[in-house]
Amino acid sequence: MDHTIIERYFPGISPKQSVQFERLGMLYQEWNARINVVSRKDMEHLYTRHILHSLAIAKVCQFEAGAKVIDIGCGGGFPSVPLAILFPETDFLGVDSIAKKIRVVEGIKEGLELTNLRTLNCRAEQVTEKFDYVVSRAVTEMARFMPWAWPLLRKGKRGSLDNGILYLKGGDLAEELALTRRHWTLFDIRPMIDEEFFETKKVVYTPYK
Repeated sequence: MDHTIIERYFPGISPKQSVQFERLGMLYQEWNARINVVSRKDMEHLYTRHILHSLAIAKVCQFEAGAKVIDIGCGGGFPSVPLAILFPETDFLGVDSIAKKIRVVEGIKEGLELTNLRTLNCRAEQVTEKFDYVVSRAVTEMARFMPWAWPLLRKGKRGSLDNGILYLKGGDLAEELALTRRHWTLFDIRPMIDEEFFETKKVVYTPYK
């Protein structure tokens, strides 16, 4: 696992962030040995397939200080943990209905001393706060995801894009997105992060309007 790939695509990170990204790989190895959240095969490619994939959202939208971002179905902490490192002044909430996954995120958070990341072990429908952005990574089909995400958003612009949904997904999405009856902008990740893994991967965005 080579953490220096992060600095190749995000050369402006601080020395503290560089150390956090380096420690991130070690922490995931430790936690994954106890609670499996990343497949063993994928652990070898953690920085590309999970950490850089999460950070692709930052290539599309820069979050402002004080913005509130919720990660629905955060699993082991992707994309919320890498994004919380990259945007230390943005407030993140990771939500997952599976307690052991939240336990991993809490352990990673403590190991990195991430003060801008909270977690909740619950379903998205139980969250009562409002957020500027909803992020997620291929949790379910978009038509099913929208009723969870939409009520949690508030109007505004707390980043380089209007408040809305930023979703990591791959493959041909035209039919799936059409079912939501929303206008979506699709950003291909490969031109932004030139690694073969991202050939069919996209950041999918719709504003809250």
